[in-house]
Amino acid sequence: MPFIKNACCYYVSGNFAGDSIYEKQPVKSSSHLSVFVALLSVAMSCAHASNVSLPRSTPEAQGISSQAILDFLEVLDKTFNTMHSFMIVRHGKVISEGWWKPEAADKPHIMHSVSKSFDGAAVGLAIQERKLRLDDHVLKFFPAEAPANTSKNLEAMTVRDLLTMSGGDATEPQAVPMSAPSVKQFLAHPVPYTPGTHFVYNAMGSYVLSATVTKVNGQTELEYLNPRLFEPLGIEQPKWELSPEGYSLGGYALWIRTEDMAKFGQLYLQKAKWNGKQLIPQNWVEQSTIKQISTENAPHARIGTDWKQGYGFQFWRCRNNAFRADGSDGQFIVVIPDQDVVVAMTADSPTRMQGQLDAIWDFLLPAFQANALPDDASVQKKLKQAIGNLTAHPMREGN
Repeated sequence: MPFIKNACCYYVSGNFAGDSIYEKQPVKSSSHLSVFVALLSVAMSCAHASNVSLPRSTPEAQGISSQAILDFLEVLDKTFNTMHSFMIVRHGKVISEGWWKPEAADKPHIMHSVSKSFDGAAVGLAIQERKLRLDDHVLKFFPAEAPANTSKNLEAMTVRDLLTMSGGDATEPQAVPMSAPSVKQFLAHPVPYTPGTHFVYNAMGSYVLSATVTKVNGQTELEYLNPRLFEPLGIEQPKWELSPEGYSLGGYALWIRTEDMAKFGQLYLQKAKWNGKQLIPQNWVEQSTIKQISTENAPHARIGTDWKQGYGFQFWRCRNNAFRADGSDGQFIVVIPDQDVVVAMTADSPTRMQGQLDAIWDFLLPAFQANALPDDASVQKKLKQAIGNLTAHPMREGN
């Protein structure tokens, strides 16, 4: 992995995933009373945040056997290098969760391209606030970064085209080696296709969406989403790395916890309503998660069947009428509306991503029942023991 100061570049074999990582006073009070009030406010805020964890339940109470989850877990543990975590939510309740040591529930994880779905949410909110439109032309926001001679296709490229990864590129734009992405590099890339007609996975396009949100709001995407999304969901201390241009990287490099992933999936499952409040417009969720463009002939289709199901607004479609946020090496938020289910997973398994999804379809999906099942204490105990013994197995894949 090549490193530069405060930055590292990371690409999956074949560049399918298109993920990159770039790393990059106390207030004096006039009285004891004001100090007390301030501390009380902080305490109440922390208490509120700690009370927004998803509720817990048993698998059987939510209509699936512990044995089905145990079978699912055994496949993940024995087959993939290297699983880091999983969480299964049904009917809004966590029914099983686990971390492969040294990963842990309170440890943030790099999202890679799962970040793109949060990027898309920020665009939807900016559109709701009338600061942005789907049919706005990209060049409108970046006149200083535009090439001297712009093509008709580049001039026609819109926000919608970036959301659907159909900006007109023939290949994915890449940052100059050993450097971070830039809007200027993206706009300089050839655009041979009519925008909106040709899917090409495009991490830098997602970065430009992030830059656009900052242009219209004056805040990074992290700053913009904190009060609108992260805080209402109880996602504490999210980190989103910045480019040298000062934009959240948008398409990658968001750090959150596994339960935070599950909350985001549950939010979209609920059409973005959370504790009685509409956090994101319902029609934006619906537009984002339906098929907006075909991916059957894209290079990503070689990863597996679930990469042939189409793409929405920074979300992939799946088989079984499902959709997902998807990041390289096995970061997934899979939402299955027909079963009222969310499955979140993190991993470091670059060549077996389809297998992770297959484990959901093969072991979990057929086992979900409409009604609660009788508790099976002995199998629940086995499942608990198996989860407690999970340990990562690095460098095992391909053996």
